[in-house]
Amino acid sequence: MAKTGIRRDSKHRVLRRGESIRWDGKYQFKYHVNGKAHFVYSWRLEPTDKLPAGKKPCLSLRELEKQIGYDLDSQMHPEGRSMTVEELVERYLSTRIGVKPNTKANYNFVKNLMKKEDFYYKKIGDVKTSDAKLFLIKLQQDGKRYSTVKTVRGVLRPAFQMAVDDDVLHKNPFGFELAGVVVNDSVTREALTRDQMRKFLKFVHDDNVYCKYYEVVYILFHTGMRISEFCGLTIKDIDLGNRIVNIDHQLQRLSDMILVIEPTKTSAGTRKLPVTEDVAKCFQAIIEDREKPKVEKVVDGYTGFLFLDDKGLPLVVMHWEHRFNHMVKRYNDIYRVQMPNITPHVCRHTYCSNMAKSGMNPKTLQYLMGHSDIGVTLNTYTHLGLEDAEDELKRLEDLQNAKKELERTQGEKPVSQRMFKAI
Repeated sequence: MAKTGIRRDSKHRVLRRGESIRWDGKYQFKYHVNGKAHFVYSWRLEPTDKLPAGKKPCLSLRELEKQIGYDLDSQMHPEGRSMTVEELVERYLSTRIGVKPNTKANYNFVKNLMKKEDFYYKKIGDVKTSDAKLFLIKLQQDGKRYSTVKTVRGVLRPAFQMAVDDDVLHKNPFGFELAGVVVNDSVTREALTRDQMRKFLKFVHDDNVYCKYYEVVYILFHTGMRISEFCGLTIKDIDLGNRIVNIDHQLQRLSDMILVIEPTKTSAGTRKLPVTEDVAKCFQAIIEDREKPKVEKVVDGYTGFLFLDDKGLPLVVMHWEHRFNHMVKRYNDIYRVQMPNITPHVCRHTYCSNMAKSGMNPKTLQYLMGHSDIGVTLNTYTHLGLEDAEDELKRLEDLQNAKKELERTQGEKPVSQRMFKAI
C-alpha cells in the first residue's frame, strides 16, 4: 500500500515540495517570497528528460529551481537575483548616509558613467566573476584611467557584497584583486630629492613673481600637511608662542562652487602639529602680510583664513595646484636641468620621505602625517633606495670606528651601543 501524501509524475518519480503537474502535462514549481506566490514552469522535470515534440527548448524544472536558488542546498531569495546592477547600486548608496560632499560627488560620477554601460542593466544573478573582470577591462580599453576604474570598482564591490550579506547571492563577483585584471597606468608621485627641494625653494625665494609664495612652499615642504588642511587654517589655528598648528578641519570647494568646512580626511588627521622655528617664522610673515578684508568671509562658522582672493574668499586647493604648476613651468623655462612635476601633495610626500631618511620613529611620523594606517607610513620607508642604504651603512661603520678609537685611546672596557645617542 502506497504512502499517502507522496505525489508522483507519470514516470513514478517523487515530486518535491512545491512541485506539481498542470492539466496540460507541464511541470510547475511554486514558491513564496515575502508571502507572495511565484511560479516557474517547464516541460521537463530533470535535465535528462526528452523535450516533447513541438515544444520550445527550455531548462528543466529542477534546473530552474536551482537557478532561483531554491534547491536543497540553498535558501537564497530568488526575487533579489532578478534585481539589476543599477537597482543594486542605488540600494547600496541609499545606505551610505552622512558621507562627505566629495564622496557623494564621486558616487554621482560613478552612476553617470555606469548609465552608459550595458553592464549596468544586467541582472545581478547573471553576473559572474568573469563578467565583472571583463567589464573593468572594457572600461580601461575605452580610455578610462586606472583611478577611474578603481573608483567604479570601489562602488560595485561593496554593493555586491551587500547582496551576498543579504543572502541574495552566494559569491561576490567583484571579490578579486584589481591589480591582476587591469593595468595600473597611474603616475606614481615621487618625492623630490633634498637637492631638488633646496633648488626649488631658492628659485621661489629669488623669483620676482613667485617670491610672495615662498613661505607657503616652505611650510608645505617642512610640515607635510595636506593642502586642504592648509587652506582651512585660520589665524586662530596658529599658536606662534608654543609653535603649534591646530589641524582639526579642512576647506573644500564643491562642484557647485560652494565652500564647505569638512572634518579632516581621517580621525587621525585631527592633530596638534609642532613646527620648527623656521616654519613658525613663515606663518608669522604670512599673518603680518595678510591684508584684513572689509568683511571677513565666514565658512561654516570659521573665519580669518590665511589667504583670500580678490573677492575676499579663502583660497582653495585648485588655486595652489595652479600656482605650483606655474612655478614649475617658469623654473623649467629658465634652467636646463628640468624639475619634475611638483604639486602640494609632492611636498607632503617629500616631507614624509625626508623624515623617514632621517631615521624618525615610524609611529611619530604617522602622527605628524595624520595617517590612519601605519602601513601607509611604512610604505615610505620601503621606497628608500641604494643611496639611502649606503648612507645608513656608512653611519653604522663610522659608529663602530668611533667605538674602537675610544677603546684604543682610553684603554677602557668595550663601549656599548647605549653610550651613543642615535643620530
